[in-house]
Amino acid sequence: MCAQCIMGDVVLRTPFDLDALCSGFKKECCHPLSNYIVRTTTVNTSSEPCQISSHRSRSATEKAASMASPGDRFEFAIDRGGTFTDVFARCPGGKVRVLKLLSEDPANYRDAPTEGIRRVLEEECGQSMPRNQPLDTSLIGWIRMGTTVATNALLERKGEKMALLITRGFRDLLHIGNQARPRLFDLEIVTPEVLYEEVIEVEERVVLQRDGCQLPRREAFQTVTGSTGERLEVWTPPDLVRLEADLRRVLSQGIRSLAVVLMHSYTWSSHEVQVGALARRLGFQQVSLSCEVMPMVRIVPRGYTACADAYLTPKIREYLSGFRAGFCQGLQGVRVLFMQSDGGLTPMEKFNGSRAILSGPAGGVVGYAMTSYSQENRQPVIGFDMGGTSTDVSRYAGQYEHVFEATTAGITVQAPQLDINTVAAGGGSRLFFRSGMFVVGPESAGAHPGPACYRKGGPLTVTDANLALGRLLPSFFPRIFGTSEDQPLSSEDALRELRLLTATVNHFLSTQPGASHSEMSVEEVAMGFIRVANEAMCRPIRALTQAKGHDTSHHVLSCFGGAGGQHACAIARALGMRTVFIHKYAGILSAFGMALADVVQEVQEPCCLLYQESSFTELDRRVEELRGRCEEALHGQGFTSSEISTEVFLHLRYERTDCALMCSASGYPGNKESCSTGDFRAAFTDRYRKEFGFTIPERPIVVDDIRVRGTGRTSIDHQSRVEPRGTEPRVERVTQCYFDDGYLDTKVYLLEELSCDHSIPGPAIIIDKNSTILIEPDCHAEITQSGDVRIAVGTGKLRAVGTELDTIQLSIFSHRFMSIAEQMGRILQRTAISTNIKERLDFSCALFGPEGGLVSNAPHIPVHLGAMQQTVQYQIQELGTELQEGDVILSNHPCAGGSHLPDLTVITPVFHPGVPRPVFFVASRGHHADIGGITPGSMPPHSKSLQEEGAVFISFKLVKNGVFQEQALTDALMAPSKFPGSSGTRNLHDNLSDLRAQVAANQKGIQLVGELIDSYRLEVVQAYMGHIQSNAELAVRDMLKEFAHRRRQQTGSLEVESVDHMDDGTPIRLKVLINEEEGSAVFDFSGTGPEVFGNCNAPRAITLSALIYCLRCMVGQDIPLNQGCLTPIGVLIPEGSILQPSRNAAVVGGNVLTSQRVVDVIFKAFEVCAASQGCMNNVTFGNERVGYYETVAGGAGAGPGWHGRGGVHSHMTNTRITDPEILEKRYPVVLQRFSLRPASGGRGCFRGGDGVIRELLFREEVILSVLTERRATQPYGLKGGEPGSSGLNLLVCADGRTLNLGAKTSISVKPGDMFQLQTPGGGGYGSCEQLTPPGPLSKKKKKAESTFAERGSVFEYSRTQEAV
Repeated sequence: MCAQCIMGDVVLRTPFDLDALCSGFKKECCHPLSNYIVRTTTVNTSSEPCQISSHRSRSATEKAASMASPGDRFEFAIDRGGTFTDVFARCPGGKVRVLKLLSEDPANYRDAPTEGIRRVLEEECGQSMPRNQPLDTSLIGWIRMGTTVATNALLERKGEKMALLITRGFRDLLHIGNQARPRLFDLEIVTPEVLYEEVIEVEERVVLQRDGCQLPRREAFQTVTGSTGERLEVWTPPDLVRLEADLRRVLSQGIRSLAVVLMHSYTWSSHEVQVGALARRLGFQQVSLSCEVMPMVRIVPRGYTACADAYLTPKIREYLSGFRAGFCQGLQGVRVLFMQSDGGLTPMEKFNGSRAILSGPAGGVVGYAMTSYSQENRQPVIGFDMGGTSTDVSRYAGQYEHVFEATTAGITVQAPQLDINTVAAGGGSRLFFRSGMFVVGPESAGAHPGPACYRKGGPLTVTDANLALGRLLPSFFPRIFGTSEDQPLSSEDALRELRLLTATVNHFLSTQPGASHSEMSVEEVAMGFIRVANEAMCRPIRALTQAKGHDTSHHVLSCFGGAGGQHACAIARALGMRTVFIHKYAGILSAFGMALADVVQEVQEPCCLLYQESSFTELDRRVEELRGRCEEALHGQGFTSSEISTEVFLHLRYERTDCALMCSASGYPGNKESCSTGDFRAAFTDRYRKEFGFTIPERPIVVDDIRVRGTGRTSIDHQSRVEPRGTEPRVERVTQCYFDDGYLDTKVYLLEELSCDHSIPGPAIIIDKNSTILIEPDCHAEITQSGDVRIAVGTGKLRAVGTELDTIQLSIFSHRFMSIAEQMGRILQRTAISTNIKERLDFSCALFGPEGGLVSNAPHIPVHLGAMQQTVQYQIQELGTELQEGDVILSNHPCAGGSHLPDLTVITPVFHPGVPRPVFFVASRGHHADIGGITPGSMPPHSKSLQEEGAVFISFKLVKNGVFQEQALTDALMAPSKFPGSSGTRNLHDNLSDLRAQVAANQKGIQLVGELIDSYRLEVVQAYMGHIQSNAELAVRDMLKEFAHRRRQQTGSLEVESVDHMDDGTPIRLKVLINEEEGSAVFDFSGTGPEVFGNCNAPRAITLSALIYCLRCMVGQDIPLNQGCLTPIGVLIPEGSILQPSRNAAVVGGNVLTSQRVVDVIFKAFEVCAASQGCMNNVTFGNERVGYYETVAGGAGAGPGWHGRGGVHSHMTNTRITDPEILEKRYPVVLQRFSLRPASGGRGCFRGGDGVIRELLFREEVILSVLTERRATQPYGLKGGEPGSSGLNLLVCADGRTLNLGAKTSISVKPGDMFQLQTPGGGGYGSCEQLTPPGPLSKKKKKAESTFAERGSVFEYSRTQEAV
């Protein structure tokens, strides 16, 4: 018999995330494990001291009789998580029971929520309730649940087999998506698999009517009016006969679930409805119509949403069916509600897949929002949920913050969701020492083998570091570790791994030049990792708050989840917060949140009206109609009118922008100049000003959607009081805990023994039921009247930091420097006005040392990497002492480090009192949509000189002595009009506004570095700027040494070379000589062809950017991307070549085309992978009324261990493409086809990715310009792999002719002409005859569980930043 069996009813006092501890434990004990890993808490909500009642003091009959009335029954709120199920139960009489049990334990029970309910009923009623019999529901008042069933099915791709029905021509649309790759520097482009197994192209098409359309009208076209009021033409009605045959074929394959996604069905749903009716008649059990699941414009996210619904809803129904089976009469008469992603409950029968993805985490947000936020002081709250494998962050300030499009597991879903950001790994984050830097995560140890201290051979993690520092106490953990699962938590294993890592750290320190570092202790190393982990979690919290104009320090940190209590004080202090709040139910807060939530009924419709007086009557009518539907649905669920409230939202944006805000008029009463519902104009402009710092008063406001959120109030009274005890808190023990000042005596308390008159000074540890709360020195905890923990956070003692290298401070400064660049970017994005900067995020912000060396750069746009450093250093050399405080420099010339003219760089030198020269520099580079030249957009395909490409700035003083030089700037921007055939800027207002925004972003950077200097001193900050550059240098040297060693063993040579060609035959030749001992290399481009009479010339800065990109890809891990990357590198480029052209050479094609060929040549020399498409496929069209520019995806190259991805951008670009419905809505084209180009990827042991085919039918006369490459040459294969297909640009004329346009052209096209773009495929890797893969397999971690899955608005922002 095991120790647990002897102990009987074991009470766990677990100071860490129980999810991480107990996931997947075996059931080898004679006593069921589920019986002793459960912690059951009983809480009496009366004023009497909490007592655990005797379960069998009254007979079962008496108990059941006392519960007969409907108002005196058991009420359950349950969160079924991936590892654990949490149960909050309110018993008759007000007593509260709390349980935690394994979500999967098939040896003991079939369903965890049912088992939790059974245990409470059995113990409270005192009668046996066998597991194999349905439970009597007469004792149950209601059940509320959240579940990760949908999320897990999506993450693990274990949903229902399904097929996609989509408009003909778009079969691969959801495979291509927005064409951006998810991880910028991963050569193996891994994207989540699509959810469907079959695709049926539906022969149908509707097209929006367009003013000015010059296509010949056909009488056969039916004209219809959509739900938005838009007029459409039915070009092709659905061919239902042909479709029926296709559906029967799919049905015969065992597929019973369908997603139907047709073009423009958000406004005209008739075709989808017809298709859905046919599918249901044929026997499909789940048919998800995109027009019903979420009728919002943009077919790609609407399509993903419909697919998610078809994929997940059957699994949810299957789960619900099994859940019902555990109760008598299938739960009839019991009100069962499920939590949706938006934080509202919905009846079980209405619970569906697309709104279930955040069902569990949403409960936690409701829980902390209802318990931590004070209506009196209205101080906003940051929710911080740190578990074993991930950390979730969210914000509440009196209203739930929703997003209406979010990506989970690679699937973008259009549905209201709470903005829950999974921003970092949790307690299981792995610890690494890489190239002199402490690194935490993102890899996680997972539940198996778990951290080293679990005794299963796991890696070193944050948990182990906390254990080594004495912050976790093994005696409070159950003996459930080791392979036999009967051992205690192992401090010895954690310390052993930490000693090994400490030895590595000390060896590195001893090898540094002039090493005088004393050896670090195990505790110092462990403490260093904790500090780095805390700083890593602070960065996204700053981003979440500052993105919307909020001050992070003005928030309360509400901490829940198993691991968060160990880090809460340190994180709050780092963010400037003064209060931490930890609820007494923090370990089961998601379940408790279910009990506090309301029932929500939402209705939403698309709209395309302008918000103006002529539209108010129609808007009011539609609002009242939707409000009536909400109220009717809630009345049908038994709510009275007094329990129902509704809130109206309009999804508003300025015309000709994409930045829409979902606005409520709460607090903005209606007036004669607004809708009767409220003054939405005032609500929109106030919020726009807060988030972005300005408004556009002359611009009309567009209503994209109308949304009504109806609420039926059901929440319970969660207030309970804990009476004072009048005695000092009992100290469970005193332990030694390590802090910055070394080991300190630390008192240990049990939370359940504390009352509201107890105050706990730090350092102390409070053991909660499922976590440890660490009260750090200079912090003070008090127990509230409700039994919660409120911690006052002190400022702490500032650590003295010197200029010598401290590897821990190196990691922290790395995060701080990156945070400065990121916050500069947030200011730029908020205050800019143009679509390119505000919405496409085509910009970079950077911090530079006193000599102009790059320190940090965000985001990592490939063509900006390293290039801005050249610009800053040029200004230092040219201006020298002319740089004065109050000056700001503007530059874009290629000779001054520019990439191409539309990229305008704004540089601000920063001075410090007593120092005559600038102590550092900040800069921002943004892509301006037009700066003049011979074509709109300043991207001419046939430019022959720089002057034809737009306005030129070398060292222009944008601000002089603090004064913005608007007139001189205007004159310079209009100067290109002096050249024949050229125009000045066509968008002066946006240019001026965006340049002011860039100046403001630089000012933010100056402020933040100033704060850093105030904290650490100038010489320390400058020293760490140098240290961080040296760290990047070390990582590159290590990579070169490893490559040289491998190369020497294979060939005996340390020299590699390659050559590739532009379509005009110009060679780009590279020879690389590597010094193995130094880890250095010389990249010699001698033999490269001369400057060309065209615009494919690439400035030196472009070659350096491509080189840094390649080095980062080959290093294969996150490193600081700064000047240090190029320190071990010598670069020789012949003057007058295509890679270092003359001063006035045209360069626009060099930035977007030649840069890709430089990457191809470098990777070919190092034999890294086959060539990707090698082109950005630049397409521009426009006339006097409209202009449009896009770059188009192609095939990615294969490599050792992976197939190339098809339909994706590669290397030096990652631009998202405009959604087909938006394209047709705004521009005079019809997109006839957008699909993969079959067999265009090169064959090989590993296949190259396919290019795409994109067909644009023109509805008006426009000028079409194409700027492309790889039309005469093919992307090379490697190691015997075949090359990918070259691209092709065709014009199919209205008169029937087909013309090959060549690689670069500008042509006038007529209405009815169709442009067909065929993009290149990627090269193959390894010969087709090889049975084993050539070369080493990819080192990429492919297991989904090895890293956490990011999500939320912070993640979406960073993805958008890297998609330019």
